Amino acid sequence: MAAKKILMLVGDYAEDYETMVPFQALLMVGHTVHAVCPDKKAGQSIRTAIHDFEGDQTYSEKPGHNFALNANFADVRAEDYDALLIPGGRAPEYLRLNTKVIELVKAFDAAKKPIAAVCHGAQLLAAAGVLKGRSCSAYPACGPEVTLAGGEYVDIPVDAAHVDGNLVTAPAWPAHPAWLAKFLEVLGTKISL
Repeated sequence: MAAKKILMLVGDYAEDYETMVPFQALLMVGHTVHAVCPDKKAGQSIRTAIHDFEGDQTYSEKPGHNFALNANFADVRAEDYDALLIPGGRAPEYLRLNTKVIELVKAFDAAKKPIAAVCHGAQLLAAAGVLKGRSCSAYPACGPEVTLAGGEYVDIPVDAAHVDGNLVTAPAWPAHPAWLAKFLEVLGTKISL
């Protein structure tokens, strides 16, 4: 298996598990992952938030960890990467206001490179206009955005994942086993036991 180079777009208050777990799991299987944030450089960090499902009408939010970035956002070019990963949390709601972030998402999709988005990551996909005529899962509160962007919102269990071509999506971090497994499949990663 050839190692892949993956770009991870993050920002302050990205969901903790949706940032830490994919980052570490993809490194564990031998891929390179560059975690970047607009207006920040390698060595700086973002704050994360832990979103939990405790029986309330929506998720609860608690302080997470500080997550260290390992690449400079200013240096990122889509053509230098094999795939894109977008964690959820609160970061996507303001990252979608950044022109370069939107251009990056569009470039990955135009090149048909694998894109994995979880939870509120669908907000970046919708803002970039890459969902028209496609199906996508997300946190249920983002379903209307998927639909308004011309996509088909796929309502699946919180621990399931959905694939539409190069797009791998899931509702939230409980889907990590399914979501990351499907992303690895789309990447062409083979793991033997």
